[in-house]
Amino acid sequence: MPEIKELVSKLDIEFDIKAFGKDPSFSRFIPNAYDPLRFDWKSAFEKEFVGLFNGLMLKGASKVERVFLAVFPTDYVLERFLEEGNEGDLLFMHHPLLMECGDPKGKWGQGFLPIKEKYIWQVKKKKLSIYTCHIPMDCHKKLGTNVAIARALKAEIIERELLNEIKNDFLLVCNIEKTNTDELVSTLKGIFEVPYVDFEGKKLNEIQRIAIVAGCGDKVDWMKEAERNGVQAYITGEVHCHIDNDYGKQRYKEMIEYASKTSMSLIGVSHSASEYLGHKTLMKDWFENNFDIKTVLIPQEKWWL
Repeated sequence: MPEIKELVSKLDIEFDIKAFGKDPSFSRFIPNAYDPLRFDWKSAFEKEFVGLFNGLMLKGASKVERVFLAVFPTDYVLERFLEEGNEGDLLFMHHPLLMECGDPKGKWGQGFLPIKEKYIWQVKKKKLSIYTCHIPMDCHKKLGTNVAIARALKAEIIERELLNEIKNDFLLVCNIEKTNTDELVSTLKGIFEVPYVDFEGKKLNEIQRIAIVAGCGDKVDWMKEAERNGVQAYITGEVHCHIDNDYGKQRYKEMIEYASKTSMSLIGVSHSASEYLGHKTLMKDWFENNFDIKTVLIPQEKWWL
């Protein structure tokens, strides 16, 4: 069995987490989630995690027998990890907080929510470990969340220098075998195992160029960048922000206005499902190949949450 320090060192180097510095999202969202509760998260979490907001969050026993793979720390995910995990086991996640993104056919979500304090202390008591990796994983050229989707679609990634004014590292433009909107939606529902997608825009008879943004791709500027580069279908976790606050309602309004004018098919497969694919495929293989270790997949109890 590998040592936790060996495994963490390999992950830190693979994702180059120190070079990224503070995670721009969770350096804000973690304090916002825990400070109102007066929970001393700085003492509860590992020192380096408190500085970077990526990496080893909770450290357990020294020997790791199995790695559990999930995206969000929902109650269901944590309870399964606590029930099935043995001393030293590691939970690798994309997010250190639950993000209730909302359901396009159901309830809107609450946004970022903290891990319940009782679960943090239970993880510590059982000597389990948790490692999370957000932006460094999104941007990774081989293990990235977008790359996993491109591979599942057998897509050809277009080099950035061949594109026009792509300004962010989260937008992946690809060519795929000719299809149409209905066929593409059906394919995506199968890949991500979702009962329905969040759809806006146009239904097209011919699609050959796509853009991929796992997770929160509900950004009008990014969609416009894709459209300028001849993209016909924009595949992401969320087309609409369904967070039930003023921010979410404003984003929803902006997207409705843009969607009425776009020439693209806009397809959302759920935030968590879009990122889980990378854990299920690329990260599972990475852990097993690098450490000859057993992995356990924990899919979310409900993808649209």
